[in-house]
Amino acid sequence: MKRIIGAVCLTIILGFGCLAGAAEQKPKILITTGGIGGVYYYYGTALAEILTKYAGVDATAIQTAASVDNMLLIQRRTDPKKNTYYMGILLPDTAFLAYTGALDKFKGKPATDTRVLWAAYPNVLHIVAAPGSGIRSVGDLKGKRVSTAAPGSGTELEAFMVMEAAGVKTSDLAKQDRLGAGESGESMAQGTLDAYFWSGGLPTSSVTELATTMSRKGTKLEMVDLDPKGDIVKKLLKKYPGVMESGIIPKSVYGTAKDIHTLAFWNLFVGPKSLPEKYSYAITKAMFEHQDELQKAVKAAKDNTLANAAKFVHGTIPYDPGALRYYKEKGILK
Repeated sequence: MKRIIGAVCLTIILGFGCLAGAAEQKPKILITTGGIGGVYYYYGTALAEILTKYAGVDATAIQTAASVDNMLLIQRRTDPKKNTYYMGILLPDTAFLAYTGALDKFKGKPATDTRVLWAAYPNVLHIVAAPGSGIRSVGDLKGKRVSTAAPGSGTELEAFMVMEAAGVKTSDLAKQDRLGAGESGESMAQGTLDAYFWSGGLPTSSVTELATTMSRKGTKLEMVDLDPKGDIVKKLLKKYPGVMESGIIPKSVYGTAKDIHTLAFWNLFVGPKSLPEKYSYAITKAMFEHQDELQKAVKAAKDNTLANAAKFVHGTIPYDPGALRYYKEKGILK
């Protein structure tokens, strides 16, 4: 009788064990992006579809105010107990300053649990000026109606960096708006904005739409040129080493009169240290084995390649061990 009871108990225990294993839920991955009209939003949406199909996770893209907001969500809303992890794409300047605690919102609470999975593609700084505004340099923004980008975004951080290097304060502006890419474009098209900052991939759809609108009116989109040998760029490269590099917006992208010299920032896809390695590995593998799907959906993702993925592996922010394991398997790291 005891043997029978023992066997029954063992069967029940094993049965519950099997049920528990079968009931293990996929982790919920919330991919933080940016505003509609910017590349982040479309990148995150396409990536979420890939990860849900191939990485064994339940991924959803959510609209945010971009880089700073994304870091806050990753740091403060991730909840391993609920199997919920925030991940996202953001600018390297934001990542660096949040990780080191230099940003106001991270003072005393640096985002040291952040881990990089891959370098995605370069964001290019756009300083868009309305035709006839007379804005040719950053200094010309004084006395003008300017959007410094959405609050809490990496673009806003870049705008303040550039303005500070040029000796321009927000109090010098006739009016400061804090709008996203789409809203800024609409405001300029309506004649209520003289200039705006935007940091995004090439091309950014909302800027393309604005260029098309202006072309219909018989004008061309104008942008402020940042001379790579000029004082502003020199100051920025010296103050923020490894965060940015000189870049160009070819005239063919938006139909400008000439190529525009500017600054480029490589976006990073990051997640929390608490994400189990098996999932960070699966996420990295799924992305790069199906990157053609991402690149078809998002033109800017043409640079989101395995060759570029680990380019900041020796940087300040550590890479995720799951991502590193995949890169070593593929031979791009030893």
